[in-house]
Amino acid sequence: MQPLRIDVWSDIACPWCYVGKRRLEAALAQFPHPVELVWRSFELDPRAPKVLDAAVSTAARLARKYGTSVPEAEAMLDRMTATAAADGLELRFDRLRSGNTLDAHRLLHLARAEGKQDALKERLFRAYFSEGAALNEPGVLARLAGEVGLDPARVEQVLASDELTAEVRADEAEAQAIGVRGVPFFVLAGSHAVSGAHPAASLRAALQAAWVARGGRDENEVDEAGACGPGGCA
Repeated sequence: MQPLRIDVWSDIACPWCYVGKRRLEAALAQFPHPVELVWRSFELDPRAPKVLDAAVSTAARLARKYGTSVPEAEAMLDRMTATAAADGLELRFDRLRSGNTLDAHRLLHLARAEGKQDALKERLFRAYFSEGAALNEPGVLARLAGEVGLDPARVEQVLASDELTAEVRADEAEAQAIGVRGVPFFVLAGSHAVSGAHPAASLRAALQAAWVARGGRDENEVDEAGACGPGGCA
């Protein structure tokens, strides 16, 4: 039987997407069937500048977005950090260097063509959320891509051009067409949609349903799940 295809729309700058990746991996560890995992592009803020003001903290930026106080925003970040830690992830919002993620998405398309997409996705998440890497800087992206085995010359060629931008925009257009409003957003076998970073057990159940149905549609939402949208994370 053909592998079950899993399309996941997500953004590197989305903490729930990082958590969702880890929970999906936990679900797949208990899923005895072959899968094809494809990471799709979704920019939470396509108009974000290459570099945001480093003098403005993540908490201050979040407070401005939600219209809350900085202490309230810090509490939100603390809750997100604790949630991620429960899934084995380290989030260091104090190190975060925000900016436009288009170039990172372009390299993920390159990595898919070379069979290294999941490895690059993982490396980008860790660099952004744990190491404070500036993913808007070509040199940083080139280094990270090289660490997972992408050809340095090919990476530099892509970053110095607009190559693969159309592929990113096509992913985003498809997301809009199917009604994606927040990420992570999973589509299983082209028919079963799961929105948000659900617990591994729920994702495992959805995978099994998609495997059995193959072309059916399962719209059940088992429980609440965190997600990030253009307006922020909740």
